[in-house]
Amino acid sequence: MPNPAQALELENFLPYRLSVLAQLVSQSLHDLYAGPFDLSVTQWRVMAALGRFAPLTASDVAQRTVMDKVAVSRAVAALMQRGLVERATDRQDRRRATLRLSARGRALHGRIVPLALEYEARLCQALSAEERRSFDALSDRLFARAKRLRDG
Repeated sequence: MPNPAQALELENFLPYRLSVLAQLVSQSLHDLYAGPFDLSVTQWRVMAALGRFAPLTASDVAQRTVMDKVAVSRAVAALMQRGLVERATDRQDRRRATLRLSARGRALHGRIVPLALEYEARLCQALSAEERRSFDALSDRLFARAKRLRDG
């Protein structure tokens, strides 16, 4: 019989709360770009990563976005088919291919970024400037701790 003192109060369990919040925010953002720009969550995350850090390999994108490599590969294939992402062979290592947004991809990225930033600003209106700084600092600490726990 489980110990009642160890009952999991799901609504207060931090991993659950973070997951639900992330999903709610992700769905809200998806509503902004899915219909108008015909992008999936994974495709937008690939574009966002490339828009910020390109050139990247598909593995780099998966690592930066903490997404499954297969999901990233499918998103990259779809984005390339639409002419939004370009692949180039690395000059130093011909076995390695890097990705970047095409001119068309950069233009689309440039249209979506202001919508995403506006959503972020509206979401963060729930916090004072000091609370936002605290939230950012605490999030950084939780990210670092979660990574250490995952890596062993």
